[in-house]
Amino acid sequence: MKTYFGSRTNEGVCATVDDGRQMRDLAHQVRHSPTGFEWGYGGSGPADLALSLLADALGDVKKAERLYQDFKWDVVAPLSADHWMLTEAEIHGWVNQHLVV
Repeated sequence: MKTYFGSRTNEGVCATVDDGRQMRDLAHQVRHSPTGFEWGYGGSGPADLALSLLADALGDVKKAERLYQDFKWDVVAPLSADHWMLTEAEIHGWVNQHLVV
């Protein structure tokens, strides 16, 4: 079970993944924000974070591309300004409620 973390540091924002074996940086799926991730509002950085979280948790970039804008508004935009944590199960739960076949 993966756990995703975001935090603001003196160097900027970081998003990481703990997969139970190791902690790693979340791979940035660049679509809107070449400068990196953001959260707490509905802009380009949050869009890329939403896409990247979904792609990592689902292992399916195509499915993530269909869902990430709604995920941005429902999950990423309301995240805390300084620190947040999401589980893979929470992401899958959101997908199961919003997936249009």
